[in-house]
Amino acid sequence: MTAPATVDPVSDGTPEPGPDGPAPVSVRRKLLVLLVAVLLLAGVGTGAVWWAGQRADRRDQEQAGGPPVREGRVSLDGAGGRQLLLRNLAWGPHRDEIAAVPAADPDGPRTASGVKCLRFHAAAGTGICLQAEHGALDDTYHASVLDSSLHEVRRFPAPGIPTRARVSPSGHLVGWTVFVSGDSYAGTNFSTRTAIVDTRTWQFYDNLENFRLVEDGHPVQASDVNVWGVTFADDGGFYATVATGGRTHLVRGDLATRTLTTLHQNVECPSLSPDGTRIAYKKRVEGADPAAPWRLYVLDLATMAETATAEQRDIDDQALWSDDRTLLYSMPGDYGSDLWTVPADGTGAPVRLVRSAVAPAYLG
Repeated sequence: MTAPATVDPVSDGTPEPGPDGPAPVSVRRKLLVLLVAVLLLAGVGTGAVWWAGQRADRRDQEQAGGPPVREGRVSLDGAGGRQLLLRNLAWGPHRDEIAAVPAADPDGPRTASGVKCLRFHAAAGTGICLQAEHGALDDTYHASVLDSSLHEVRRFPAPGIPTRARVSPSGHLVGWTVFVSGDSYAGTNFSTRTAIVDTRTWQFYDNLENFRLVEDGHPVQASDVNVWGVTFADDGGFYATVATGGRTHLVRGDLATRTLTTLHQNVECPSLSPDGTRIAYKKRVEGADPAAPWRLYVLDLATMAETATAEQRDIDDQALWSDDRTLLYSMPGDYGSDLWTVPADGTGAPVRLVRSAVAPAYLG
């Protein structure tokens, strides 16, 4: 006589299988319930972590004194009104990304592009972005030429730490400077490399030190020449700083003849005004702290008359003209740097314009 099948008292009465049969339905259901519970808990945990991270990012931005930053479309085409582009230093997931903000509300909410740059500038739909590549033992750097959608068009080697970047008003020329050795202009133990690229032909002038230097109509032969801080006048000419023999000079550069002609002494990191008549620059002032030697000046190119701005603090930046009357420049801030503004004619007083930002460019 066949023995009756055993019944699990907590099951639905389905007979138990033999030792080699499939797992009982009740066990499979328990495993399924357990799996669903684990997945739900994992989802809840992931969501909680994400939410906490978002709250932490917002809290960090608030503590940084910076505006809210959101991801979105950033363009260099100048559409949509005048904008200020900058490297965002507000703490959070978009730190170091190029961000856009309306020029009329410079400390308002920012739109982050997703593109990270150490140095940046843009004009007429062309951008230059100096970036780092982090290696196992050391960092390397390159210069990326960007189109109006911030997509890389060409890449060029940058043999040192990025420090300056500029695009010509037409967008046809881009230039940059890196530290090959040293990391400060304050002392004398540093070496720079400055390059220019013509975006129409992709001709690459990889080292402006190879240009012929002319002073008072005579060629200068020297082994200690350094060039930095390009600012463009047009599609063939530019200004820059040349250091040699312990002195710095403002030079006018010419790409066609590959010459650098000295114009004025004690000029560093020049910036040409939109009307092409004046140069804003850092000047070493007598008696200043050797570690903080510069003040912000403006040079009239027609008369070579110098005007000290109302900014009396040390300025280690290549100032930007926001219009023909106003200068924009960076100063140390709580989270790296803030952007300040001051009139170019020596009047007024410095005013902080943007918090947690550096490397500005106006478009539109």
